[in-house]
Amino acid sequence: MDLETAYQVQSGLVAARVAAGERIVGVKLGLTSLAKQRRMGVSAPLTGWLTDGMLLEPGAPVPVGRLIHPRVEPEIVFALGRRLEGPGVTPSSAMAAVRSVSAGLEVIDSRYRDFRFTLPDVVADNASSALFVLGDKEVEPTDLDLALETCVLSVGSTVVDTATGAAVQGHPARALALAANSLAERGLALEEGWIVLTGGMTDAVPLEPDRPVTAEFTHLGVVTVSCGEARPM
Repeated sequence: MDLETAYQVQSGLVAARVAAGERIVGVKLGLTSLAKQRRMGVSAPLTGWLTDGMLLEPGAPVPVGRLIHPRVEPEIVFALGRRLEGPGVTPSSAMAAVRSVSAGLEVIDSRYRDFRFTLPDVVADNASSALFVLGDKEVEPTDLDLALETCVLSVGSTVVDTATGAAVQGHPARALALAANSLAERGLALEEGWIVLTGGMTDAVPLEPDRPVTAEFTHLGVVTVSCGEARPM
């Protein structure tokens, strides 16, 4: 399967969700970290779709019984104040379209055993999208140096990783520009009001019973997810 076919499959999956009553609310980027690309054996970032059916309200438990082998990763999240259309979007023009910045956690899941896949594989699987939760703090983008925004990731009471926004393509604005320019290749754009998950800042960690995953950011606040239904055997 080539990449063009993979994105056609992805579009079909999302169209089925929309036909079932869900609404597209934004876009996510995956594998924006070069280190993560090397670990996963892929050569480039990718984009996937977010729907309102994937949004988990703060404090709501993750319904792991509906998932396969969920993992969690912290994200810097943009909310768009205006439409952003490529090609030719630069990081600075991308940031000019941002209304606010928030903390987020994405719950990723995969149809592939051990999360081992090629780039077309994971694109066709809608970039491993499952669920996401947003922090309750929205910050003006001009108030932040996102490359230096630090995230401390904890599982239970144990700190397992730290990162800064520079882990995301050097600066999350580059990921946002990449998303706009990538969509333009398919005649699409990022719409006003959409959110954009810019990519995992750290490695994803497994979601386990009785061990909430928490991301604490320097300026964007704190966001947490925990297990709900028991994992199916």
